[in-house]
Amino acid sequence: MTPWQSGVPAAATPAAAHAISPTGLSLDGSSPSMTWRPDEFTLNQGYQEYRDELRSLIFHTAQSHGASGSVAPPRDPDLIALLAEEQRRETATILAAGAGSRVKYLANYVDQVAPWLDMFDSDRAFGTQITSLARTSPALLYSVLALSARQTERKAGGRAHSFDSLELYQEAIRLLAPLLEARDVQVIPICTLLCCLEMMSASAQDWRKHLEGCAALFSTFGVHGFSGGLLQAVFWCYARMDVCGALISDGTESTLLPLRNGSPLIQRLGLPSPNARALFRASPHPDMHANYAVYLCACACELLAQRTRFLELGERNGCAGPGFEDRWLALWDELQAWLADRPRTSSPPRSSRPAPFPRSSTPAAPPPPRRPGTGSVASPLWHAKRVCGISWTNPHHGCLNNAIQPLWVAGRLLTHKSEHQVLVRLIWNIEALTGWGTCWRIADLEEVWGYRVKRSGF
Repeated sequence: MTPWQSGVPAAATPAAAHAISPTGLSLDGSSPSMTWRPDEFTLNQGYQEYRDELRSLIFHTAQSHGASGSVAPPRDPDLIALLAEEQRRETATILAAGAGSRVKYLANYVDQVAPWLDMFDSDRAFGTQITSLARTSPALLYSVLALSARQTERKAGGRAHSFDSLELYQEAIRLLAPLLEARDVQVIPICTLLCCLEMMSASAQDWRKHLEGCAALFSTFGVHGFSGGLLQAVFWCYARMDVCGALISDGTESTLLPLRNGSPLIQRLGLPSPNARALFRASPHPDMHANYAVYLCACACELLAQRTRFLELGERNGCAGPGFEDRWLALWDELQAWLADRPRTSSPPRSSRPAPFPRSSTPAAPPPPRRPGTGSVASPLWHAKRVCGISWTNPHHGCLNNAIQPLWVAGRLLTHKSEHQVLVRLIWNIEALTGWGTCWRIADLEEVWGYRVKRSGF
């Protein structure tokens, strides 16, 4: 069993805590754009060529691997040890270059970037295991540094006049090519990190294109939500991005990975089966309960996309009449089971009700379990305000980065101008604090609301 399957013992590393200022500027005073605009990195011809090359390499690997069924042959242990020592020297040289900037990027990755990749992973696979494995993997180290450099540049906004991330990105792909050719399983976390970089740098319309390559690798290598070790953690990190991509499509696309088949034990089509529920419940780790929520969100996206295809394209997929209602209720019942089975750490918190959104004492809690159509839980606006309240309360970068699409869905239901003002400020601050592009959603919301929110005080 390789380290990529078994994992590496985690070590506690303090993560920097950053809070949002509800009534003022972001903490570093940066000023993100209100709409997505390509910067010099995205427009650089070298980036575009390497991005296309990476995409071509990934799909070539997926197709050839799928056709031949071959895997990387075992290597001699002495040769492995010799190569590891050579790679340690190479990674030390990589970090020593760049007049100290690369060491800073590595520290920024551990403190700023890894926590949102490890959002539902208390073992901190990206923060500890990835950084440990990067000591003997130059391609992995370059991907870590590239993502961290890109996040640093994005936070700097228009003040970024150089793009170290471009050089690091190109080097990562150069070293990745032989690993893809050799069908080395470490290409999965490397490509997932590079996917994060590309999605951070791309317009929403391009998200799905960047996600497709990783989906092909997961399928090719047979990695799923119950693989165990590092690869399982990487899978669920990707799954969250996949769900966000489906949400961006506004009901026209499901997730790329069929998460309902996230394990060999879950093979039936349609909505979650009792087998899926039992599989998640069998895990002793509370993290898997959070991943179960991601799974259910993917199922909801799939049902919505199928309903859209039925209504707009006339596709016969069982999303008509009583059949659709039965499927919707089955998914609702699955959500209620998720609520009933939740660990104590996910119990509903107490919340205060200052205007305009409720604030939870321990954000991340769902509404109380009830049947649909009864009480306040039946009101979409009730849910929308709690979605906004959770994001307003929780300063964790993982919560903020993953909140932008839920905030978009919730924001379309808000009607009062005071709510609009607070939500725009929240979205603006998410980009300023994390570097992840979010402000393009402000223009989308303003189109729904029918007016432009004043920017004074931002």
